[in-house]
Amino acid sequence: MNYHIGETVLSLQKTTLIPGGSESLVYTTLSGGIGILVPFTSHEDHDFFQHLEMHMRSEFPPLCGRDHLSFRSYYFPVKNVIDGDLCEQFNSMDPHKQKSVAEELDRTPPEVSKKLEDIRTRYAF
Repeated sequence: MNYHIGETVLSLQKTTLIPGGSESLVYTTLSGGIGILVPFTSHEDHDFFQHLEMHMRSEFPPLCGRDHLSFRSYYFPVKNVIDGDLCEQFNSMDPHKQKSVAEELDRTPPEVSKKLEDIRTRYAF
């Protein structure tokens, strides 16, 4: 996998955050950021989130105007990583855009939000 976090990573730990949960990689950065890299357990989830990320890139442009994919591919092209922070922005979109993105995924907006919540609670909360 290749992925530009945007900061200097100070620690990387393989751990389980909830009892009985799957292992994940937790990292901390120089400026105090905490992140987590989690594996997908099903091909269906991977496909869903890959398509959601693709639609979010086009429907939810960054505030600074820089292309999201070019930032995440700053040193090497992004490979085998889906940006959860970008996918989580789905709930911040206005309802009309949520509906259009959800229709592209053959889902309803509540179903997309539920998938986001499920992946979040499976590993951390």
